[in-house]
Amino acid sequence: MKKITLKDIAAHFSVSVSTASKAINGSHEISVGLKEKIQKYAKQKHYKPNRLALNLLNKSNKTIGVIVPNILNYFFVQVLYGIEKVANEKGYNIISCISDESFEKESKTLEFLDSGTVDGLIVSLSEETQQKKRVKALMDIVDNHIPIVLFDRVSDLVNCDKVVVDDFEAGYKSTKYFLDTGCKTIALVSPISKSSVGKLRFEGYKKALSEKYIPFDENLVVNFGRNDDLDVLMSLLLNHAPVDAILGLDEITAVKILQILKLRRYRVPEDISVIGFTNGQLSEFVSPALTTVSQHGKYIGESAAKQLIERIENSKEETQSPFQTKVVKTSLVVRGSTRELL
Repeated sequence: MKKITLKDIAAHFSVSVSTASKAINGSHEISVGLKEKIQKYAKQKHYKPNRLALNLLNKSNKTIGVIVPNILNYFFVQVLYGIEKVANEKGYNIISCISDESFEKESKTLEFLDSGTVDGLIVSLSEETQQKKRVKALMDIVDNHIPIVLFDRVSDLVNCDKVVVDDFEAGYKSTKYFLDTGCKTIALVSPISKSSVGKLRFEGYKKALSEKYIPFDENLVVNFGRNDDLDVLMSLLLNHAPVDAILGLDEITAVKILQILKLRRYRVPEDISVIGFTNGQLSEFVSPALTTVSQHGKYIGESAAKQLIERIENSKEETQSPFQTKVVKTSLVVRGSTRELL
């Protein structure tokens, strides 16, 4: 069956296309009687507006593109939830994409979204992009006057609004908590060592150790990738020294650490304390429940969306406000996987 168009509806009622459009959209300019007839007819014929044509007319898609590096990380799920909440309130749709930590996939996605598909972008860079320091695709989008907000994993090379977590403080605060509970041999296990956030958390960890005059031991740092066997790496770590605390730099890693320790008959937290990141449902419902660093992902998503929509809607103004970098502080949520403070 042929899809009915606005032109067909206008012809049926012997009115202009503009009048038919206004009637369907409930304009007060059209009489109530005609408006009701046209709306009823459009519904009977299953009319759907041509969004592309409307976007071209309005010079706006009312659509935001979002690129995250890893959807398995609950932090990014929380961020997406925050973005979608604000977008819905403001009448925007979102297109969510996953780079899977790949520079190539991220670049192709940016190319697609730069083709007039979206009004603006919210992006957290892939680990590979940060490692390569290749952000030309993003810089080209900025040059094309498409607003961008970078969050969490950002680049100083891209001149745009940013929302970041104070990851240095998060690494420092977590390690200091271990030390304040009497732990002395503290290991760090990271699946994100090449990303900016992983590096900052690592530097915070080292800072807390240095304040207590504890020498840094590189053998207590386990950096691993998706093809590495964490079980084997943890065995090497536990055989190296009498570890009494482990900081896992994301939620899934911390949960895996907890499982490995229990299989090796370590008691948590009596023998070894564990802290993770993100504060998702996994952390809350494992046994013992994990002490975690809450990065306030929902709030970060809301902040990024508000910044972006404000840029989009003020883009026609002659003078633009300076770009801002919003820094979000973390919170330590203490549960059963760590000892009590001394």
